Amino acid sequence: MASAHGVSGWIRNRDDGAVEAHFEDGDSNVQALLDFCREGPSGADVEQVEVEPVDPEGSTGFEVR
Repeated sequence: MASAHGVSGWIRNRDDGAVEAHFEDGDSNVQALLDFCREGPSGADVEQVEVEPVDPEGSTGFEVR
């Protein structure tokens, strides 16, 4: 989904069951990805999405960590 929106960065599952991600690109592309995260893919149980601005890492592409 990130690649479809042209968003760079990464995503990983945390030991506590949460998912952590870092998204980089234009605001509208990141917003579209955040909207998807609030719904999740079929079968997902999204309880909440916390967003905090961070400095860009200079990512190119998207990876699962």
